[in-house]
Amino acid sequence: MLSLRTTPSTAQLTGIKLLLFALCLIPALLLGQGLLNDTLGANPIEAITRSSGEWTLRFLLITLLVSPLRKYTGMHWLLRLRRMLGLYAFAYGVAHLLCYVWLDQFFDWAEIARDIWKRPFITVGVVALALMLPLALTSSNAAIRRLGGRRWQALHRSIYTIALLGCVHYWWLVKKDVSGPLLYTALTLILLGLRAWWREQERRRQVQGAYLKPPPLSGKVIRIFSR
Repeated sequence: MLSLRTTPSTAQLTGIKLLLFALCLIPALLLGQGLLNDTLGANPIEAITRSSGEWTLRFLLITLLVSPLRKYTGMHWLLRLRRMLGLYAFAYGVAHLLCYVWLDQFFDWAEIARDIWKRPFITVGVVALALMLPLALTSSNAAIRRLGGRRWQALHRSIYTIALLGCVHYWWLVKKDVSGPLLYTALTLILLGLRAWWREQERRRQVQGAYLKPPPLSGKVIRIFSR
């Protein structure tokens, strides 16, 4: 039986990843089933586009949730699931864009360009997805070795900006009911606020450590140079 703080074995971790992979596919499968059964309402294209966008934002927030869960539960192995969650966020983001480009605009690039220019929420969404592309392309261990740990971490911190842009995209998209954007924005600010607090705590520890006096020497001093 795997306890929360126990590091899973390779076989157990593989099983967890397979289960997570299947769970992350469920929203897409449900949308496909709804499209086939004609249960997505009067405007199925809008329903698919809206749902894929919301799941993009949800997976971004779940990805950001991994670090707090690891820190406060001691389940350090959760970090090994973060890559899959981030890639799913990108996959649903690409699906969201394809729904707009293909199902809504039918690859009318001139109209799409006008939309991006004239409608700010589309502009913000495109920028957010463009920022996600480098993260997806550098999600492998080989990319971490090639970039180096610090540069890789600096690049992947752009997920904070991406999550905020996703919230702005959602705010500007809705017209009446803002409960959804409000909830996602609040969760995003909480997750980013936690990180800012951790950084401030670390800065204070470093400042305090810089002013600590070295411990006094103890024991007998032995002269190693003769007069």
